[in-house]
Amino acid sequence: MALIRDLLRRWWGLELAFADPKGYVLDHADGKIFPSQNELCRLALFSKEGFRRCNESVKVVSDHLKVGRASGPGEPPTAFVHECHLGFDVVAAPLWFGGELAGFVFTGGSVRGALAPIATAELLRKVREFTDVEGDGERAVADIPQLSEAELEHLKDLVAAVAAECVRAAPRFVGGAAPAPGHPFTEIVGASPAVRDVLRLLEKIVKSESTVLIHGESGTGKELIARAIHYHGPRAKKPFVVQNCSAFNDNLLESALFGHVRGAFTGAVKDQAGLFQVADGGTFFLDEIGDMSPALQVKLLRVLQEGTFTPVGGTKPVKVDVRIIAASHKDLAGMVAHRQFREDLFYRVNVLKITLPPLRERQADIPTLVGHFIRKHKKAAGVATEDVPRPTDAALAMLVGYPWPGNIRELENEIERALVLGGDTTEIGPELLSQRIRDHAAVPASAARSVPRELTGTLREVVEQVESEVILAGLIRTHWNKSQLAKELGISRSYLIQKCAYYGLERKD
Repeated sequence: MALIRDLLRRWWGLELAFADPKGYVLDHADGKIFPSQNELCRLALFSKEGFRRCNESVKVVSDHLKVGRASGPGEPPTAFVHECHLGFDVVAAPLWFGGELAGFVFTGGSVRGALAPIATAELLRKVREFTDVEGDGERAVADIPQLSEAELEHLKDLVAAVAAECVRAAPRFVGGAAPAPGHPFTEIVGASPAVRDVLRLLEKIVKSESTVLIHGESGTGKELIARAIHYHGPRAKKPFVVQNCSAFNDNLLESALFGHVRGAFTGAVKDQAGLFQVADGGTFFLDEIGDMSPALQVKLLRVLQEGTFTPVGGTKPVKVDVRIIAASHKDLAGMVAHRQFREDLFYRVNVLKITLPPLRERQADIPTLVGHFIRKHKKAAGVATEDVPRPTDAALAMLVGYPWPGNIRELENEIERALVLGGDTTEIGPELLSQRIRDHAAVPASAARSVPRELTGTLREVVEQVESEVILAGLIRTHWNKSQLAKELGISRSYLIQKCAYYGLERKD
């Protein structure tokens, strides 16, 4: 939560706050009124009229949620957008504890899109009417964060992630009973829309006995999902067996899967049970099934259809009761079209399919994952300090902006590496991150060139090269006047500030 709060402050100048169901805004730490960093939002809240209207708005939303249960105890909190009396967008997510609406986590004081002259004039009128802002209010209005639709969706994801973390981490609520978790899969970290879709699907899949196919890039957590299906399902007390199909050649993999009898090949001095027999009654997770040879695909198909197989060198079939969960980073449907994977086997394993999003498509979860991995590896990394290390704003910006080709596995390794190198430090700065991450966040050296040159790299890299050069040239032309440049580029000032931080375009004397 602290990481997301830092991001909101740095990116948009917004502040997280908490309110009870009656609308009273509280500091989550000691119950005091929370002073927002946003001047207009703070003035509006603490004015008599603003406070009254704020309470009325929260009460209306609270009553609506209690009736409609837009985000009940069985689902992760979902953020929504509500407009306050000044016309600001308030992004809030409800906090459900034990089936009761306990309050909200929210952030306010931004507007959607760039303010047109008419909208600015109307906002100035409301500011002068409802607040005690000093002067004519124009400076305060000019500093209002202006968020694009994409930024607003990103903000909703971050607020929802904070609400989910509050529900999951709360030790108790009023009444003394344990709070109902946002979802039963506590081993799965994240609250972005893509993750919520996976969780909703998981809640249905775990109740069945059907075969599951998990598709996703390397490092997205396919085995974690498979374990969640097993340990939250009816076979939880039975074995969970894992085998990577790309780890062995055909002969070794066949023997590992189906076992062998004595004398089946040189070195087979006794009968050996296969992993299918070990998994009897439980779940067998076949990772990278797309790397399995056609010959083994035939034997696997028989197990799926009839529940029987014959060990290597054997003559008697063995019957087993195993739930199969298969996974692959490859496009199995495309492999079927190119006759690289059996069509009949594909339809047998593709009964229930889960597609895991890559980390670059769930950036809102990165701060939460960073905090999770810090707590997980703090002791193993030899960090002796009692304080939990935290990344600095600059380091967190680099982590969020990096594309993570290795996904969650790469992020976890990066955090563990930073903890080891940092020793007993209480902060993880950019200097502790890998060179590839720092290089990605650095301004391209070619940005200073004025002569045409050939652009190379992936499409994203090329776009970022051009974007950074356009912004740098504009900053120099406008003498680093970001408000003027934002108008010229047709983007909000807050979005331009975010891009400047991402590319490291800060003015140096």
